Amino acid sequence: MSQLPSHMKGVVLTHHGDLDALSIRHNLPLPIPAATDVVIKVAAAGVNNTDLNTRKGWYSKGDNDAEDASWSGTPLALPLIQGADVCGYIVAVGSEVSTSRIGERVIIEPCLTEANGAKLPAPWYFGSECDGGFAQYTKVAAKHAYTINTTMTDAELASFPCSYSTAENMLHRANVVAGDRVLVTGASGGVGSAAVQLAKARGAFVVAITSESKQEELKAVGADDTLTRDCNWVAYAKDKPFDVVIDLVAGPRWPELLDMMRPFGRYAVSGAIAGHSVTLDVRTLYLKDLQLLGCTVICEEVFGNVVKRIEAGDIAPLVSKTYPIEDIKQAQTDFEQKAHIGKLVLTL
Repeated sequence: MSQLPSHMKGVVLTHHGDLDALSIRHNLPLPIPAATDVVIKVAAAGVNNTDLNTRKGWYSKGDNDAEDASWSGTPLALPLIQGADVCGYIVAVGSEVSTSRIGERVIIEPCLTEANGAKLPAPWYFGSECDGGFAQYTKVAAKHAYTINTTMTDAELASFPCSYSTAENMLHRANVVAGDRVLVTGASGGVGSAAVQLAKARGAFVVAITSESKQEELKAVGADDTLTRDCNWVAYAKDKPFDVVIDLVAGPRWPELLDMMRPFGRYAVSGAIAGHSVTLDVRTLYLKDLQLLGCTVICEEVFGNVVKRIEAGDIAPLVSKTYPIEDIKQAQTDFEQKAHIGKLVLTL
């Protein structure tokens, strides 16, 4: 640590609100590792829905200023450095971590079971319950810093952690296997496009719901077929219903997703970008023996599986654009416009 600077540049979230809640600072203290931590020099950090949702207080079930405006429903410690998607290089280690790890290129597992040298009673999320990667340096428990061996760039690797672990977790929870017919909503986003690739890697037949302008791009990354957001989904699935629905959208057309499923189908959800309140006809649920799976906490083996997929070349990075960290407000503005496929990444 003695060879590292005492302060660093980063972005802090100062309150819940609009883009003025984000502040670039140049005098943030360097993170100090606990005994089982590593300090990472951040090379690139991806932008996610959760960054915008947390900034706006979207997770709160009450006012945006409520104390439940985080993934875990607990108050955030503001100011906060956000950023769940990180690729970087270990530059220092805690007293119980081998110094041989210094210099490793790593990506960070965003769902944490250990922080500040202690096992957590409930999972934390990197960049939510603790400081994340929108800064020159960050720290995390060594167990959550996964060494990665690949020729991909730092920005490409920063496109994987949050989106691909979320997508893989949904597929894992839904037990997707070769031959399954899988429907992915919100397929042009980070998690959706990851789900398309990962489901295809499992041998599934994948249908992606997206805008008309993005259909061919999604077929290029693995979708066997596509549906537009305004077409007749139920008619498409009438003769060949789906075994699994991977949903990031919810919203007013949510009941149709259950109508498209075969008996004993599995529905997994990890987002609600079209609206979080939906109408459920309970008869559809029990008469078709459906499973509804809410997916937030990442299962233990999931992130390691994603790393293996990356190193084996089974999945490809989808980086739409990179920005210097100073342009975070523009990156979040572009992200919200949803004109891209894949990820927007900040570089340091």
